[in-house]
Amino acid sequence: MSILLRHTSQLGSGELRELRELLDRAFDGDFADEDFEHALGGMHVLVREGGELVAHGSVVQRRVLYRGRALRTGYVEGVAVRADRRRRGLGGQVMAGLEGVIGRAYALGALSASEEGARLYAARGWAVWGGQIGVLGPQGPERLAGEEGSTYVWFPPGGVLDDPAGRLDFDWRDGDVL
Repeated sequence: MSILLRHTSQLGSGELRELRELLDRAFDGDFADEDFEHALGGMHVLVREGGELVAHGSVVQRRVLYRGRALRTGYVEGVAVRADRRRRGLGGQVMAGLEGVIGRAYALGALSASEEGARLYAARGWAVWGGQIGVLGPQGPERLAGEEGSTYVWFPPGGVLDDPAGRLDFDWRDGDVL
């Protein structure tokens, strides 16, 4: 098994195609072009067994407005493990690599968790954000009540926000905002 940490710019077209295929299969075809775009532009953890890509996750920079401050946030995207390799700790290895990047480069980590993925994140010390979630949309700030309860945050060692029930407003992007 090999675990690689690479920037999107270091991935060739074949690797990007292989990554997209893994994500499409892992999300049962429910991984849109916008979702793939969201997973690009940052750092990727790639896990290979026998040369085959079996697990992935990426962290991309986003800006999150919190109490009048724009925080550099490492946003986790595209965490997936091939179906026949699940429940073997690969998701934890992917997250450990991503947390290392977040810890060295960002004020906090954030992600939107599915019910299935939430157990992995909670077990690693990620916590549901207790306050409101919003987006800085084209018409101004909008509350995203549907994302409350599934938006998780993680603080690098020594990091914390002074009001864990405050509102987080994420930068706008096409497709699913979170």
